[in-house]
Parts: sequence; C-alpha cells; structure tokens
Amino acid sequence: MERKQIDPEEREGQIEGRNAVMEAIRAGWTLDKVYIAKGDTDKGLARLAAAARAAGAVVVETDRRKLDTLSLTKSHQGIIAMAAAAPYYRVKDLLKRAEEKGEPPLLVACDGIEDPQNLGAIIRTAEAAGAHGVIIPKRRSVGLTATVGKASAGAMMHLPVARVSNLTAALRELKKEGLWVYGTAADSPLSLYQVDWNGPAVLVIGSEGKGMSRLVGETCDQTVHIPMKGAVSSLNASAAAAVLLYEVVRQRGKSNMQAE
Repeated sequence: MERKQIDPEEREGQIEGRNAVMEAIRAGWTLDKVYIAKGDTDKGLARLAAAARAAGAVVVETDRRKLDTLSLTKSHQGIIAMAAAAPYYRVKDLLKRAEEKGEPPLLVACDGIEDPQNLGAIIRTAEAAGAHGVIIPKRRSVGLTATVGKASAGAMMHLPVARVSNLTAALRELKKEGLWVYGTAADSPLSLYQVDWNGPAVLVIGSEGKGMSRLVGETCDQTVHIPMKGAVSSLNASAAAAVLLYEVVRQRGKSNMQAE
C-alpha cells in the first residue's frame, strides 16, 4: 500500500540516519513516526525500531525507494524519524488538569482524524472552550505535526494531547473513572441540545469520511446528532466539534451563574 508523501512543512522535524535517530531517542525527544526500510535484516536497524517503539513512536516499514524520496540528506541509512512538534501526555494527566481546576472533566477524543487542518482546528476550539485535553490514537490518525500546530494557532502548546495505543480501551477506562462518553451519529434520535452536559464527559469526533469506527461507536454511552436544516447533510469534523463544545460551554456557564 502506498504511503502518503510527508508534507514539506513537517520536514523541519525530520531526523535522518541511525546515530541521529538514536541520539534523539536517548535525549527523550517525542517522535511521532519512524520510517524504516522494509525487509531489512540489519540487527542495528531492528534495535533502533524496537527503541523507537519503546519510546512511543509509530514505526512504519516502507520501501527504500520511498525513503530515498523522503530523504533530505540522501544519506538516511534506512531510517527517517519525524519529531512531534509538541510532547504527548497521558490520559491521567488530562484528568488531573480538570481536578486541579475543580471542574468536571471535559475531553475530546478524535477517532481517526487524518487531516492536520481538522485536528489543529479541533485543538484550537477545545482549548478556547475550556476543555481539559484531547485524545488521539497512534494509528490511523495524524500526530502533533508542525501543520497541526499552525492550524491550532498555538493552542497545541497550551492544551495537553494524549496519544493512546487503543482508543476503545482508553474510553472504557474513562468510563470507569465516571466520565460519560458521547459520540456523534447522524441517525441518533437524540439532539445535542437534549443532553445535560454538566457532568464529566468525553466528546468523540469521528473521522472526516467514515465517522466513528464500529468499536468506538459501541463503546459510547450515548450518541447525539447535530440538527441540520439545509441541503448539506453533515459538517466536517472540526465544525462538528465546535458546535458540540460550545453547547457544553453554554450549559456549564448557565449552571455556574445559577450556582452563584
């Protein structure tokens, strides 16, 4: 399967060569993805791949010709790493942030968002709306790249983003912590305006084309739809996130005023 070409804007975080990648791992850099030569039996390269996985990076095997195309130095030695533009956090760090603020947790989980502009816009809106963090999966999702940072207008530096190996498992753990998981589905009988958003909540935003995956959808406690009055039947992922988040803001703000 052909891999997508890396956006030129991401290349400021590109690290090439075995020594350079190993030193980045030893220095504790957050690596987003590591591309290694497919079918290479070199033990040194295998050790590097294992070290990258242990450090939390997504390791992708790719054809050497592809590596040659991606390489800026033309001396990649079978490995190219992409450093993340911001560090990743743990899900419990997001919950701790809510606890420190004395607020019911409000998290946004992105299920397969692959467009960096969309992810950046979601992070920007989530930060503006007072969410306590965003969760993304390691696979089938864009990471914290330079383009995502640019699209977030700097919000990526202020809002923690957790990256998890299994989004479904992460959502199940959050349910055990008392959070209610809400997904968006066009065929849901429940409008987002019919939900009480004052409790601990996770908003799941599905991918641009397919929406939520089956397992993630089955993990949701409830699904809601966004009322659509025009000819267009859906909003893109970042617009949907904005509508949902600001209904939460409206309700929570109203509750706070009543409490005062």
